[in-house]
Amino acid sequence: MSFLTSVCLSFWLAMLPVTALSEEIRVLVLLPKNNSYIFSIARVSPALEYAKKSPQLSEGPTFNLSYENSACDMDALYALVNKSPDNRPDLILGPVCEYAAAAVVRVASHWNIPVISAGALATGFSNKKTEYSHLTRISPPYLKMAETFSAMFEYFKWKNPLLVYDDDKVERNCYFTMEGVHNVLMEEDHHIVTYMIYSKEEKVDTEDLIKSIYESEVIIMCAEADIIRDIMLAVHRRRLTGGNHIFFNIELFNSSSYGDGSWRRGDKHDTEARLAYSALNTLTSLRSVKPEFENFSMEVKRSIQGANIRHCKDCDNVNMFIEGFHDALLLYGSALKEAKKNNYTKKDGLEITHRMWNKSFEGIAGRVFIDENGDREGDFSVIAMTDREKGTYETVANYYGVNRSFQLVPGFSSERFTLRGTQKPFQTEPTDKSCGLEVSAVTGIIVGALLGTALLMAFHFFRKNYRITIERRTQREECDIGKHRQLREDSIRSNFSAA
Repeated sequence: MSFLTSVCLSFWLAMLPVTALSEEIRVLVLLPKNNSYIFSIARVSPALEYAKKSPQLSEGPTFNLSYENSACDMDALYALVNKSPDNRPDLILGPVCEYAAAAVVRVASHWNIPVISAGALATGFSNKKTEYSHLTRISPPYLKMAETFSAMFEYFKWKNPLLVYDDDKVERNCYFTMEGVHNVLMEEDHHIVTYMIYSKEEKVDTEDLIKSIYESEVIIMCAEADIIRDIMLAVHRRRLTGGNHIFFNIELFNSSSYGDGSWRRGDKHDTEARLAYSALNTLTSLRSVKPEFENFSMEVKRSIQGANIRHCKDCDNVNMFIEGFHDALLLYGSALKEAKKNNYTKKDGLEITHRMWNKSFEGIAGRVFIDENGDREGDFSVIAMTDREKGTYETVANYYGVNRSFQLVPGFSSERFTLRGTQKPFQTEPTDKSCGLEVSAVTGIIVGALLGTALLMAFHFFRKNYRITIERRTQREECDIGKHRQLREDSIRSNFSAA
């Protein structure tokens, strides 16, 4: 009798639908192996393993994580398309880098596979109607960050921003960062000037940059730390840090370590740099103080240290990418559970994707809000040097993206952000070299000579000059066409420039 019961029970279990048992979710994680990236596989994987043990996922499906090296290039796409139809993932986490993400998200959207990334922050990914329809961004995109500047410009009545950014022409993080700022401020009819730096090709010409700073009220910068330091030293030497201009640096990713002597290099310029940085404000991600986050942070650091990772600078820094990918699994698990209650399966990728949008949940670092377009709302802080002698920093203002609220920290004066008037470059008085002649006489002689020479030479050079102009215009148009063609091939739809 017991044998017959066992057979019947085994047959009944075999006939149960897969969803009644522990369903497997195949997750393809596309991140770089290179630990110079602060979102490398070695850094992020402990957070994902931590999330799998979360109570929110304890009664759900089993997540089978497969890690592939994205290399922040086309390797990410190859890792996906090499999957056979029967072995395609149910969920993709990553890539982070914009160009790698663009290709992967297109294919995943075509294959009806949800993609959650803590990167892909460029403005072009905001168009979810067609090619990026299955993308959910678990970190605030650059447009959300730019809302902080919009709120400050309105609050302090600023005008005339200068956007200074370093474009490495590879991953282009600062380019896409400033694209977001440019697009948001452009909607508010500000007169925006942009200044592009190619630090990989040439030394930054601070003298040329300062000419643009003279004509601007608010200078917003995105570049490597050493470049920011060089710029701040240059403007301080020109006495431009006295309140006539407001200076900002955008540092979103290493926010927990910024401000702890970021001006210090141990060289002869440290004292001067400390004084220069007293005029520099930094926009960064607002940090959590939740007890749960502290436990998570300690566990992730312990796992990374136990792995004995080589060549991993600041590996113990739990950044927004690590937090984001942890929360990505929680978000997907919640959406999948909701979809299954409505008779959908894990193969209904678009349905699951939409159920991740326009909702909120408790993440490891705080409440997470995903808007109706599948992008996370962002909270940001402005930190500034509050002790010029010690060179230490504090948070002086916060921006809360959900309610679009900009708030100064209690007890902090807004005088720091109050402009004291415009400043023009110093010009020396012209010396009198007329040798006793009246100025008008000298002027008449010079103008007459110039006009006579111009008339005599005009006809001779007209045709040659016209030909050169046409040739130059043709070369420039061909260059612009090439840039636009490259942009289409790069395929992140940017309106910031021709790339």
